[in-house]
Amino acid sequence: MTQYNIALIGFGGVNRALAELIAGSNDRWNAELGFRLNIVAVTDLHLGSVISPNGIDARMLVETRFARGGFAQLSGGSAEADNEKVIKQAPADIVAEATFTNPVDGEPAVSHCRWALESGKHVVTTNKGPVALAAAELKALGAPHGVMFEHEGAVMSGTPVIRMAQRTLVGAGLHGFEGILNGTSNFVLGRMEGGLSFAEAVKEAKDLGYAEADPTADVEGHDVRLKVVILANELLGGKLTPQDVDCKGISGLTVADIDAATREGYRWKLIGSASVRQDGGIAARVGPQRLALDHALAAVGGAINAISLKTDLLGAVTVTGPGAGRVETAYALLSDIITIHQCRPSADKKEAA
Repeated sequence: MTQYNIALIGFGGVNRALAELIAGSNDRWNAELGFRLNIVAVTDLHLGSVISPNGIDARMLVETRFARGGFAQLSGGSAEADNEKVIKQAPADIVAEATFTNPVDGEPAVSHCRWALESGKHVVTTNKGPVALAAAELKALGAPHGVMFEHEGAVMSGTPVIRMAQRTLVGAGLHGFEGILNGTSNFVLGRMEGGLSFAEAVKEAKDLGYAEADPTADVEGHDVRLKVVILANELLGGKLTPQDVDCKGISGLTVADIDAATREGYRWKLIGSASVRQDGGIAARVGPQRLALDHALAAVGGAINAISLKTDLLGAVTVTGPGAGRVETAYALLSDIITIHQCRPSADKKEAA
């Protein structure tokens, strides 16, 4: 039996959901996938940190209602979230980085990833910051140590996009994409089509948990801009930064704009897109677009995400699925771990006693 020791950096919704999956699915993974996961460290800004070389019971972690600094009550625990110590010293094979996204410089997540890779540990993350701002550097950093930097969930949560395109569209002439990459903005536009004002639709999105207390990153396109950078660099061979992507949000749209589009047979969507120019460069933008009702993305409603991958041989290949959700995003981390398991030489895999 192959066992991977894993350290969870951040214990909010995503890594907590991963711990739930570990608690309930390890036996099935062992039978179907050939490995088990053993949590050996956890760190969290509010709960503190804990290192346990022999493993931490996943079910206990998710079922215990820890108070602030509560990890101090565990053996090997502390009330302080010492991320650097945990990442560098924990006997982990894989580090799951799921802290908050910083769109400016990617910190502290970029440092978390660097520390792990330099320590010879694989990294799986759903954090857009390190992927959009430092993916090439982090992949290069891991290569000499024989470890991988995987990040499928940074774009559409558990819905496979990056690896699907890289593995199954090879040779198809992928030259661009356009997508609905933010569920909050898509929900807001749908509710405006139903007659709500922008402010009313945003309030409803907040009430339903689709929008953050400050929804600026979602409705102004900043979240989508990071995802466009990731996709353009991963799938089109670009070297874009967020500053290279023209960005406009949906806050300027009115109910009158929505109604006019409906009367004329169109529907507004916030679209992130990129394409390879004739000179080999990449043109990328984020902004509201009026789509004809027969467009592949026009019927995508609610908080769902979708992307159309443009190819020479197949035309547009469209993938639709959840772009958020704690379990869905935790599955993305699992899919990254599966990739690591499939790619590592057998001699490098740790056999449990």
